[in-house]
Amino acid sequence: MFQAFDNPSPGRPLQRAQWMALLARAPLGLLESALQDDTRRPARWLRAPETGLMMVQGRAGGTGERFHLGEVTVTRCALRVDADAQAADATVGVAYVLGRSHRQVHLAALADALLQDPARQPVLDAQLLQPIRSHLRSAQAHRQARAASTKVDFFTVARESGSDTDEDAE
Repeated sequence: MFQAFDNPSPGRPLQRAQWMALLARAPLGLLESALQDDTRRPARWLRAPETGLMMVQGRAGGTGERFHLGEVTVTRCALRVDADAQAADATVGVAYVLGRSHRQVHLAALADALLQDPARQPVLDAQLLQPIRSHLRSAQAHRQARAASTKVDFFTVARESGSDTDEDAE
C-alpha cells in the first residue's frame, strides 16, 4: 500500500503530492492532535466538505488490464487560510479522503494549506507527517503479519502426503 512518495529521500524537500497522499490516509486522531492549535486560524471555505462516490479501478495481479472494481465514498473540500490580515498571503488547502468524515477532510485541507509555508514545513513534518508515516508502517506490518499467518506451504503438505502413501505401499 506504500507508494514511492511515502518515503522521501533525505535532504530533499517535501513535495505537495507526498504530503497530500499521507494526509488522505491519516487517521482523524493524529490530525486532531497535531493541528489542535491551528484549528482556530481564520479560514474561508472555497468548497465546503461534500461527500460523493468515486469509481475505483483494479488490476488483476497488479499488472493486468484495468477493470472497474466498484465505487467508494469520498469526501472533499477546499479552504483558504489567511496568514495575516492581508489576503495576498493566503494559501489554499485541498483534501480528498475516503469515507464521510467532514472533520477529517477539513483538518487534512488545513494541514495542506499550512504545509505550503516553507517556514512551517519542518515543524509540521516532525509533528504531523512522521507520526502518520509510522502509523501507516505499523498498520501495513500488522496486515502483512495477518496475511502471513494464513500462508500454506504446499511443498510441505505434498511431502507429508507423499510419505503416507509410501507407508501404505509396503
